[in-house]
Parts: sequence; C-alpha cells; structure tokens
Amino acid sequence: MTFDEFVHARLPALLRFAAVLAGDRELAQDVVQDALVIAHGRWSRIDGMARPELYVKKIVTSQYLSWRRRVVRRAELWQRRGPDVLTVPDHAEHAATRAAVLARLAALPHRQRAVLVLRYYEGLGETETAEVLGCAPGTVRSAHARALAALRLDTADLEAMR
Repeated sequence: MTFDEFVHARLPALLRFAAVLAGDRELAQDVVQDALVIAHGRWSRIDGMARPELYVKKIVTSQYLSWRRRVVRRAELWQRRGPDVLTVPDHAEHAATRAAVLARLAALPHRQRAVLVLRYYEGLGETETAEVLGCAPGTVRSAHARALAALRLDTADLEAMR
C-alpha cells in the first residue's frame, strides 16, 4: 500500500483517535499532520509492518504527548477554561454525557488519558497499548488503575455536590 493510499483510507480514523486523545479538534489535526510527516519519511519501513496503523497511532500518541509538553501555555488555558471547552451546545442527554466524559478525561494527566483512550476508544490490549506508548505493560496497568481511580473520585465528588 502506498503512503497516499494509507492516508486516504485511515485519515478519518486517525483524526478521530487524535481528537479523543487531545480533546481538541484543532490540536488533533496538528498532531496528526505532524505524525503523518514523520510517517511519510519512514513509510518504506512502516509499510512492511504487519500493522502499520498501530505504528502510526504510536507516532500520533508520541506527538500528542510531546506537543502537550511543548505548549505549556495552551495547557494552562485548557485548565483555566475547564469543562466548558468540551461542552457541545446540544440538549440531548447523550451529548451532555459525552461532554462530561471528555471533560473528566481532560482533567487526567496526559499519560493516563492516553492509556484510557488507547484501551477503551481504540480497543487495544495492554501489550499493544504499552507498545504504542513505548513503555512496559506494568506501566500501562498502573496508569490505567490511577486513571480509573481518579475518574471514580470525580464521580463521587459530583454525586456529593448534588
């Protein structure tokens, strides 16, 4: 498969993945663009892999984590604006639930968020998630546990406020 064919076939899925990971469509587009520039330069090696999309997702994830470290100012703005960044002006319960979940994800540390997105949104296993993040499966397990614990605390706090 050529690089152009890969991009044509997988770009929408990569953008959706990055949007869930980043919580911001514009940032997701930037991250995917940067990742595809890198992938294009390595395409002769990537094309020979059994699962080239998984490797490109690894690049996207790496670019997202790197981008977040480099753009401290944007991260501060993200935290100041809080959950309303992700609120969709829709009165449907589904949209409200989705916005609440994305807001909770946005509050997590970046690696924990990446683990949850890879595990639940992308449906990757522990080993595949570790491969994408470039860490040990034990690191994925601990980040996963911490993320779920943080989400449970947030849910308990929300219930207590009602």
